[in-house]
Amino acid sequence: MSRRWASRLPQTRASRVLSTGSRVNLRITMADESEVTIVAGAFPGARGAWRPAQCRPMTLPSAPLAPAARGPALVVLLTLALLCPEAQAQSAPVSLYWAATVHAWVAAMLALMAAVVGLISGMHPRERPATFLIGMMLSWVVLRAAAAPSAAGLRPLLMTLLVLCGVQYLLRQMNWKRSWIDHALLIQCLVVPASLLATGGQMGLLGTVWHAVLSLELVAAMGWALWLRRVRLQHGGDDAQARDLVLMACLCLPTMLALLAELALAATSESLWWVTSPWLGLMLPLLMLSLGLQLVGSVAQARLEAERRVAAVEQRMAERIAEVERAHGQLAEQKLEQVTERERKRIAADLHDDLGAKLLTIVHTSESDRISTLAREALEEMRLSVRGLTGKPVHLIDALGDWRAEVVSRLGQANILAEWKSPAEDVEHTLQARAYVQTTRILRESVSNIIKHSGATHATISSAVQDGDFILTIQDNGNGIPTELEGRLDRGHGMASMKSRAKQMHGQCLVESGPGWGTVIRLTIPL
Repeated sequence: MSRRWASRLPQTRASRVLSTGSRVNLRITMADESEVTIVAGAFPGARGAWRPAQCRPMTLPSAPLAPAARGPALVVLLTLALLCPEAQAQSAPVSLYWAATVHAWVAAMLALMAAVVGLISGMHPRERPATFLIGMMLSWVVLRAAAAPSAAGLRPLLMTLLVLCGVQYLLRQMNWKRSWIDHALLIQCLVVPASLLATGGQMGLLGTVWHAVLSLELVAAMGWALWLRRVRLQHGGDDAQARDLVLMACLCLPTMLALLAELALAATSESLWWVTSPWLGLMLPLLMLSLGLQLVGSVAQARLEAERRVAAVEQRMAERIAEVERAHGQLAEQKLEQVTERERKRIAADLHDDLGAKLLTIVHTSESDRISTLAREALEEMRLSVRGLTGKPVHLIDALGDWRAEVVSRLGQANILAEWKSPAEDVEHTLQARAYVQTTRILRESVSNIIKHSGATHATISSAVQDGDFILTIQDNGNGIPTELEGRLDRGHGMASMKSRAKQMHGQCLVESGPGWGTVIRLTIPL
């Protein structure tokens, strides 16, 4: 029985079920006094010819239908499927069977997706609007399950709930909220079921009108949601918002076309609507599934972004901690250097005021030349130490001049010819006071060894600046170090002291010697 013909059934004045043995005849008297008789699902056509409807004639027991004669309303609700279910199953197109199967699977997936979305909305307060998507999914699932005639009064309420949740979710996604829309949707949830119940639960023309209105509301909500996304993109949107607009257009536009096509077919071609409606009706649940997947994907993307932001914050925090540690270390070094500098100045003052004064007294009052000489040497060493403790950086050219004067003088007094070789060009480097003192002592120790142990008659002292290092070489033509002492160079002649001083300056002191060809001492220190 078609929907269009069934909509005319409430106009009947009387109905009765007549049993004819192997057949059941349903005779309905219309309001215009004409009679229409249904014989096991067959309709009498023009001139009394029988025209099969959606199924072929079949025999039914008359007993189950006999009570229907007492209530015309029950007879009116009889559908073709009740009259001949077996024939309908045999003649129904295969596509409708597959459509029903797909609907069942989609309903199961929607129920599962509703549970997933519910967990997400419960754990993430920002996703609370997803509760409307859950309501939309569950309304469709229950609406499909409420296909029995006994649940006819529940379907209008489920349809209005589905539209309410769908419209609210599509608009709340864009943070677009209007109180009048909220109130109108709530009132609609009361008016639509009440108006249909007032007509006795029949869909009829009023049901068709409400179905069209609800479908158009969903279409309008989808179109407005797409428009809001387009406006947002035009006002400085980013690539993510552009992708969101394209995705929503791919999801909503086919659904909008399917809803409009279903309405158009229902009004123009009922036979075509009967075949295509189950497939067109799949677009809305597929849209809900896609929206659920989009929500899950957005939450996963937000989690990845949060993890990246946390990693970036942790990296910046580690860099800031390292910077603070470096600053703290530098501050500690500065404080230590300041304390050390104060202590050096105190020691230098004590040496100069106490020990220096006493040595100077010995130099001027001693009657022994040896004691006076030793006191003078001690006074020079003390002054050198004080200079190392409190002195400022020394220009390398000035240091070379001081060393040259001292070395040439000492070697000349020992009748050793001294040859001094300075760098080829002027140098503008400086030496720290401590490095100047240590280099002076190494040079003095080397000259003392030449005078006391080498037996040399000639000594060459050369200096150079190379690759940021200062290189000082002292070479003599003396006897060299005996073979039996080669393994003990660090134990005698002050060699260990010279190497230790070079190490304190982050440099090195190398000694090369052999019997008969003299000794070479090479000092290298960084500038």
